[in-house]
Amino acid sequence: MLNPMIVILILLVPVTGLITYYDVRFRRIPNAFVLATLVSGLIINVTGGGWSGAMTSLKGGALAFGLMLFLHIFSAMGAGDVKLFGAIGSVIGVSSVFETFLIVLITGGVLAIFVSIRNGKLRETWNRVFLIFINLFSGWQPPRFPAPTDRQATIPYGVAITVGTLISLTIFRH
Repeated sequence: MLNPMIVILILLVPVTGLITYYDVRFRRIPNAFVLATLVSGLIINVTGGGWSGAMTSLKGGALAFGLMLFLHIFSAMGAGDVKLFGAIGSVIGVSSVFETFLIVLITGGVLAIFVSIRNGKLRETWNRVFLIFINLFSGWQPPRFPAPTDRQATIPYGVAITVGTLISLTIFRH
């Protein structure tokens, strides 16, 4: 029987390529890719662990979805990114979600710096991030900034999610 990690990587490497292409080119993550990832995660975990695997997969999906939903509420994340990380949570299972989330945030930060520099908006971006954190930690309502009209000025966070997940799986090797 194949090592479950190899099966997961066989699934996630092509998904990473597809999502990177679509997110960079169109700033959208097709629901078909998200659904295929979710169903594949359930199948992999049920095959490898029966009902226990199903629960690991479902809990991982729910936790990952909830973590990204929190960021979505503050307009820091698109709905496609929330759904994608939820689907990835179903693949990696509940025990890997927090460390993967941390790596995804770091990967997203690096990507945000790159995009901000490319667009000449590094100072504006970091001022906004600073305002969000100051308000969040002081208990005030964080400001909501309008989405840029130029979609190329947005961050293709699906790239950070998929690449960060692969980095996390490589580092932590569950």
